[in-house]
Amino acid sequence: MPQMNVESFNLDHRAVSAPYVRVADVKELPGGAVLTKYDIRFTQPNVAHLEMPVVHSLEHSVAEAVRDHADDVVDFSPMGCQTGFYLLRAAAPDLPGTMAVLADTLRAVTEQTEVPAANEVQCGWGASHSLEGAREAAAAMLAAREQWGQVMAEPGTDDPTTHATTHDDEGRP
Repeated sequence: MPQMNVESFNLDHRAVSAPYVRVADVKELPGGAVLTKYDIRFTQPNVAHLEMPVVHSLEHSVAEAVRDHADDVVDFSPMGCQTGFYLLRAAAPDLPGTMAVLADTLRAVTEQTEVPAANEVQCGWGASHSLEGAREAAAAMLAAREQWGQVMAEPGTDDPTTHATTHDDEGRP
């Protein structure tokens, strides 16, 4: 397949083993600032997905709570395929540090009693939320914390959800 401009389009989604957290892209901006984009995959691509009210509530909840744990967060946005999110940080790649921030954030989400800004004043579709779903998805992701550094299934395996290869601190095999 031809090389695509979007990094995730070059990732063989059949070969990953979700859940995981990986560095998806690093950009050095003029003046030396660095942006790092993390792929935070909750579900196995093409096998499972998060329902839209859950995605929406996780987006609101994590976007709000993550800023309590890191001051360099630029954005937290959902993937259209509903399998995960992108976290953009204005910092050099730090996969272990980002995983720690994400764990703290997800713990906060599991304890929420309401979805932040889930109303028609602060949200474009305030009725489309699921607090329970967001809490459950956050808890499931946290329960798989030991797997977050394993991105790709081992070559030659039929089921990418059962065998994985550990990646380095920048998310590379």
